[in-house]
This record gives sequence, C-alpha cells and structure tokens, in this order.
Amino acid sequence: MRAVITAAALLAGSQSVAQTAIPVTAPGNPILADGRYYSTDPAPVVDHDTLWILAGRDEAPPDVNDFIMNEWQLLSTKDPASGRWTHYPAVARPEAVFAWAEPGRAYAGQIVKGTDGRFYLYAPVLQQQSEAEDRFAIGVAVADRIAGPWRDAHPSGPIISQTTPVSNHIQNIDPTVMVDDDGRVYLYWGTFGQLRGIELATDMVTPKGEETVVRSLTGFFEAPWLMKRHGTYYMLYAGNNAGPDSACTPAVYHACIAYGTASSPLGPWTYRGTVLRPVSSTTSHAGAVEFKGQWYLTYHTGDAVGGGHFRRSVAIDRMDWDDTVTPAAIRPVVPTRRPLPPAPPTRNLSAAAQAHASNEPVPVQYWIKSLNDGIVKAAPLPPDLWGSWSPANPEHQWIEYRWPKPVTLDGSRIRFWADHPAGADEGVAPPTAWHLEYWDGAWKPVPGADRYGTAPDVWQSVRFPAITTRCLRAVFDASGRGDRHAGIAVQEWEALTPRAAAPLQALATVVPTCG
Repeated sequence: MRAVITAAALLAGSQSVAQTAIPVTAPGNPILADGRYYSTDPAPVVDHDTLWILAGRDEAPPDVNDFIMNEWQLLSTKDPASGRWTHYPAVARPEAVFAWAEPGRAYAGQIVKGTDGRFYLYAPVLQQQSEAEDRFAIGVAVADRIAGPWRDAHPSGPIISQTTPVSNHIQNIDPTVMVDDDGRVYLYWGTFGQLRGIELATDMVTPKGEETVVRSLTGFFEAPWLMKRHGTYYMLYAGNNAGPDSACTPAVYHACIAYGTASSPLGPWTYRGTVLRPVSSTTSHAGAVEFKGQWYLTYHTGDAVGGGHFRRSVAIDRMDWDDTVTPAAIRPVVPTRRPLPPAPPTRNLSAAAQAHASNEPVPVQYWIKSLNDGIVKAAPLPPDLWGSWSPANPEHQWIEYRWPKPVTLDGSRIRFWADHPAGADEGVAPPTAWHLEYWDGAWKPVPGADRYGTAPDVWQSVRFPAITTRCLRAVFDASGRGDRHAGIAVQEWEALTPRAAAPLQALATVVPTCG
C-alpha cells in the first residue's frame, strides 16, 4: 500500500544539501584522484545538458578491509572530454533522509527522473529496527533537483526488504531503476549471485506484480544496471565466474563487468559477454548512459592516491557499440588513466618478467599477477597474493620469473604473508626455509647468498654476487611436518639488478620456459 506523505513527514525527512560546489580538473581517470575524497559505485544520469554521477564515498583507513560509507556525493560535467567537473560532497546521508535507517552503509544507489518530472533516489540502507536476518533494505527519496534536498518518498519504510513486499532471503542492495518509453517503471536489485526484478507503479514507490528471479546471466554476482537502446534492454552487472580460462576474471575476489540482453524489461535475459575486465579494486560496479549522442561507461577503480579495494574512485570512458550484429553488442571498454609522472629509476626487474608457479593453474582465490605488480598493502586480500594453500599442501613449492632475454641480478626482495605462525601445519604460514635458484643450462642454487629471512609482512632481502640468467626461482620448504603442511603466500617478489635504470615493461608474447 502506498504511504500517505504528510507535510510534517516531508519536513522531518528532508536532507539539507551541503551547497559546496567544488570545481575539479580531471585530465583522465579517476575523476577525483588526489585521495581527499574517494568515490564509488557510480550511477550516471542525464538532465538537459549536464551529465551527473551519483557516487558513494569510501572512508576506510588504508589498513581496514571494510566498506566504511556514510554518505552519497555527486559529480557533474557538461563535457566529459573536457575534464572539467563539479564535485558536490555530502548530498545525502542515510539517517538524514530516512528516519527508519541507521547511519552508515550508504551503498550503491541510483537517481532517475520520474514520471512526474521529479528525481528519485533509490538507496540501500540498514533498517534501525527489523526482525529480518539481513536488515539491508531499499528506500526511495525524492527531490525537485538532482542535488537535492532529498526527502523520504515512502516514510513508512523501505519498498524492498526481506519482509517487504514479499519474503525473500537475499541481501537487498544495489538497486537499478529504469523508466521505460511508455512510462512504466522497472526495478532490479541483488547481490551474492541473487538477482531480482519487479515493476513499480508510476508513483515510483509501489511494487506491482510478482518478483522476477533471474538465473540466466552467467556469473552474476551483484551491481545490476538496467538500460535500453534501440528497443533492446541491456543489463550490465558485476560477474565473478573465475578461472584460468574465464572471459571474466582469473581470481574469485575480483569481478568483471558482463552484460545480457532481453526483448522485454523483465526478461528473459540472455548472457552476451564481458564489457570491462577486472580493474584495480576487487569490486567492480558500473553504470552506462547516453549523453549528447555518445555512450559512456562509469565504473570505479583503486587508482587514486592512497586508493585500494575499500578506497575506490570513479572513472569514465566511452562505450561503443557493434551494430553489425543483432542485438547490438557492447564493445569491450579499455580503461584509461590520467597521465602519470615518469616512474623513477629502479633496480627491480620483476615487472619485465612473466610470473609462473609450481601450482598453476593457481587457485582462484589468489592471483599470480600480484607477484610483480609493484603493490604492497597493509591488509592484503587473497587476490593481492600468490598462494599455494590447498586442502593438501605439498612440502615444496616454487615461484619463477622468466625474461625474454638474459638479465644480470645481484639481489632479491620478497614479502611473505601468513595467517598462521611459523611451524604451523595448516592455513598459511611462513616457510621454514627458502632459497633462490637460477637457470644456467640447469637449475642451480644462487651462489653466495647472504641470508634467507622468513618473517611475514616485512621485506626479506637477499644479496649475492652478480649472475646473468633468463629465469629465477624462489623455492620454498613449507611449514609443518610429516604429510601435513601449511600453504605459502607471497605478496610481492622483486628481482634486483646492480644499477638502477628506467623500469622495463613486460612483453605480451609468451616467454619460453627454462628447463
């Protein structure tokens, strides 16, 4: 039943806008890049000659792996190619808009223009009081302007929860809404592999008809985005069907942006492919919109200063179509970055090598590319590591760098990670010992190495007389005893040449094996 909205309720639920409008010059991605404000879960919307992006705000400290998100913010531009944006911080907070909501957890929302010409914000928030197993619910706010002030359009509570309008057992977040050409309104939402859809009445808040359960979109994980082009409905979403040969992602914690199509707004949906490969944050969340004749994909990355998996920043790139097929296909989007200063000279040659390991294909919770990506985190997640953990961990493991031509090395640094202490026979523990080997017609121990430390979360440095080789191995003796051993994990491994020089880049070609 649609709630009756009284003048008093509107006043009590209104959100005063922080009217600060901050000019931003963004010569590339991410739009907000200096680390003062992180921005996430972008939802683009066009109003007349302006492109707006609704975004959440990440506020987690660098060593905290949690979504600390207390408010929503806006970005706007009249020309994305110009790099000129306006930033509106703190346009809404859950507890200020929805009297029934807790502070915090301002997760991914979307703004759409309603059938009455006003703007509606669909927002997942936590209910203060609920007997549901999961208290996430979707509320709706309304405003006369995109920048607010926002007030609760349904003060009696959420329009979607585990108890409203029908009982469900999913986490009710990530709403996406589309007003179709005929004025009918459609809402999708869901996460953790569960996707639901329903029609809303033209009041923009009342669910209408039965829920649709979508199971046909390959690898669906979360972050649906509903849109329409030339009579065909498109659903973007974050997918994480992981594996070494996956078109989506090799690591289960990361996501791609995939999509499907349908001939009607509630499906049935057909999977069509991948739009965006994994980015530098584990989560991926996209929205797309046509603006002045060009389509754009918005998404987030961990590429801002101090950024990471829980300190994400909004990016935008052109999205193009292949109209030679039916339905039209979305061409893969290649992420772009703002110009970066030249990298300083370095002794580390690992970035120019191809990484390999004894446990290939590497388990999907890990990602071998993390070995030489140059990134060290205070609190890494599994895909920030190479790891060997399995239900039955072997006594010996190795990782290996291969270069396309011989290199001269005189040192190495490695950074172990562990969740169990030295000597453990389960979980992930530091190795009891390790050593380096190089290829010289056969695998040989690196001569004259000074020490091999094993403590985790600090750099362990090894120096040795210079050698010239095309392949280098780190060989590990796993912690444990008998037939029970812990796994091993490495966050970063460097191979050092005697003199610093400009960084070398890895070749795309396959480097021949050694041995």
